Amino acid sequence: MNIYKDLEQLPNFKNTVLTIGTYDGVHIGHQAIIHRMNDLAKNIKGESVVLTFDPHPRLVLQKENKDLKLISTIEEKTELLEQFGLDNLVIIPFSTTFASMEAEDYVRNFLVKLFHPSIIVIGYDHKFGKERKGDIKLLKDLSAKFNYTVEEISVQTIDEISVSSTKVRNALSKGNIEDANTWLAHPFTIYGEVIHGDKIGRTIGFPTANIQINDPYKLIPATGVYAVWVELNGEKFKGALSISKRPTVREDGDLRVEVYIIDFDRDIYGENLKLIFQNFIRSDIRFDNIQDMVKQIHKDIDKIKNLLK
Repeated sequence: MNIYKDLEQLPNFKNTVLTIGTYDGVHIGHQAIIHRMNDLAKNIKGESVVLTFDPHPRLVLQKENKDLKLISTIEEKTELLEQFGLDNLVIIPFSTTFASMEAEDYVRNFLVKLFHPSIIVIGYDHKFGKERKGDIKLLKDLSAKFNYTVEEISVQTIDEISVSSTKVRNALSKGNIEDANTWLAHPFTIYGEVIHGDKIGRTIGFPTANIQINDPYKLIPATGVYAVWVELNGEKFKGALSISKRPTVREDGDLRVEVYIIDFDRDIYGENLKLIFQNFIRSDIRFDNIQDMVKQIHKDIDKIKNLLK
């Protein structure tokens, strides 16, 4: 898959099958659209192109909205799209200037001039351009003039995509990682850098890697303990991941993401880890004492070892 982040450095696209969207999560609904685009591109001996945005448009247009949580960061989205056979990904630097382009100029000077589409695959409810006045009707009205056809993504498919995104977010917010992974059709992941923590884990025999999440808008699942695969520089290890305010050792602790990497003993401060969620183990618990907590951790790790065989 070719990845383009600079609109000034695009190749001379020809005969493209084009779609536009945020593709957050790249879940089963998104995957169906990508498969359809790839089939269309193959039929016309062209190439598939997804246009997506960074930052997310809502972060630019609704700056007062602090509640946006993303299933996938732009890096995760890129990695996922590559897995599904997409030919080209163009990451558009989203800005108020870009958003203020008149709708017809957007079609003429952006979509047509830069990407030369033969087919535009788009949702019935897609809006674009200044004040979001552009829509699928405008795209169809201009199609003969600019020599492309429009394939409309149906109401049913769009509804399914919306429902899938909502289901994934709700499942993650409840710690239901198994259902989230089913709707995504791939494991939910988090990337982060290993930073220094309080080093309490090493005093009880379970040194953990404290993770600083790379993106402040990344959705963090419910507090609790999870079975995860930990990927470090291409190597994979079993891990017990805790998302917790650490109620046993702190009265008013901040939320921490920590992972105990099983059968692992290396200094990895400053390294970036990929955490691949597999199973929810248990909810966050306040133990009466450290000894009870250690006993439970042993049980958690035994369970995780069995689950991740």
